[in-house]
Amino acid sequence: MNTPTDDAPYAGPTPYELLGGEAGVRSLVDRFYDLMDLEAAYAGIRRMHPPALDESRDKLFWFLSGWLGGPPLFAQKKGHPMLRARHLAFAIGVAERDQWLACMRQAMEEEGVDEGLRKVLAEAFFGTADWMRNRAEK
Repeated sequence: MNTPTDDAPYAGPTPYELLGGEAGVRSLVDRFYDLMDLEAAYAGIRRMHPPALDESRDKLFWFLSGWLGGPPLFAQKKGHPMLRARHLAFAIGVAERDQWLACMRQAMEEEGVDEGLRKVLAEAFFGTADWMRNRAEK
């Protein structure tokens, strides 16, 4: 993903901008959670969430906003994301990682995200999702 460093700022539009800014990221997050609610293939990760998904939708939207190069909404509202620490209460293994990734890939495809951007984001999402694993595999 095109991320800034101390030496090299963004070169071109950010993924946040390429997705359509606030409205595009919100739409992606909403489709992600709609799919999680609708598709049996994502039942494992759905069980990790509360019955009402409103707060989960907001938190993912806030996080992705900053992670994709937009406003750092999560940090402004909740402090440092500390993703791994915030997810330690959930048993996350390869199956959960893969369900999350498949749900996000489907959401991106259904939202019409450009194929090139989908590939870049899928790779970046994989790195983050894999890092979240906290359950030893049998």
